[in-house]
Amino acid sequence: MAGRYEGPVVCLMGATATGKTDTAVLIAEQLPVRIISVDSALVYRGMDIGTAKPDAELRRRHPHHLVDIRDPHEPYSAAEFCEDARREIEQARREGRIPLLVGGTMLYFRALRDGLASMPGADPDVRADIEALASERGWPAVHARLRQVDPAAAARLRPTDSQRLQRALEVYEVTGVPLTEWHARQAGAGLGASLLQFGLVPAERSWLHERIGRRLEAMLEAGFVDEMRRLHALPGLHAGLPALRCVGYRQFWQWLEGQITFERACEAARAATRQLAKRQLTWLRGWPGLTEIAVGPALGPDAAARWVTGALAGAGSDRKSKH
Repeated sequence: MAGRYEGPVVCLMGATATGKTDTAVLIAEQLPVRIISVDSALVYRGMDIGTAKPDAELRRRHPHHLVDIRDPHEPYSAAEFCEDARREIEQARREGRIPLLVGGTMLYFRALRDGLASMPGADPDVRADIEALASERGWPAVHARLRQVDPAAAARLRPTDSQRLQRALEVYEVTGVPLTEWHARQAGAGLGASLLQFGLVPAERSWLHERIGRRLEAMLEAGFVDEMRRLHALPGLHAGLPALRCVGYRQFWQWLEGQITFERACEAARAATRQLAKRQLTWLRGWPGLTEIAVGPALGPDAAARWVTGALAGAGSDRKSKH
């Protein structure tokens, strides 16, 4: 492709274990793309096996950008992702390449699509008050307080989602404006219509659950326990960090801390991964402008890649249809 690329930004999203990476690689073998990761776990160095991170050889042949850009003790926000992704998109355009954003962190995709409101920073005093309430009465009490002031946000969040509960209530306590209203002020700040969006959805839920089970087995065979032991030995890491709240890492960290058995860690990791997939699919069901691509035993990454490349070539790019 010669000259600057001025076409749409391509988004390839989907639930965990639906074959997004394989599909992206097949697209990259057909078209000049720049693969940009949209995954809140792949940003962390040293977290390779448990995140199903593409291996070094694959990334040598087809570089994945926004991978390995933080150490596990460092935070990474949706706002930082938007800034980084916009930079990568512009670089792709300059190189005459198609920006191909691939991943399953739907919050990041939404932030890029819609933009982020300019919300206030953290307030240590307010945060300390919220943490004191949680310590005394538990996070369900924080959830109940949030339900009083921002019922829409409370409906989206689980009573155990301490990090997001704290932030949602903090925003209200600092500004007097619910987080939901802040999000409503995002109009016009995102990429919006410049996105060509595809979602990989399982034709059969049982097929996806089977793949999730096999993925954990493959991770354990590949040395996930050794990876966890290396992380556990690093100074400064603890269970409260976002990196260690990632599915799989949370459960096996609890095992290394002696809180649960190894067998229980495996069961909990499988269950948590299925729950993650369920949440991702819920996001996709209500996603505007999405072309759904069914995947399953007879519909693999090659079929998905053919659909995306065909759409980019101008064949059947109706964004609202389902396939």
